[in-house]
Amino acid sequence: MAGLAGFNTLAPRTKNLVVAGGLTAFVFGVYYYTMRAVGGTDELQAAIDKFEEQKNKQDS
Repeated sequence: MAGLAGFNTLAPRTKNLVVAGGLTAFVFGVYYYTMRAVGGTDELQAAIDKFEEQKNKQDS
């Protein structure tokens, strides 16, 4: 892996900080993406309301 040649020259503590920073950025990125994807739409609630409305029409 030629791209990691500079990484091998770093001190162990610095390597750990670089890896921890990368993992933290990844986790927060996934969290942010997921919250925007899930919270952005209200399709499930709209489907539930539609189902309840149809159920009430059938019952009456």
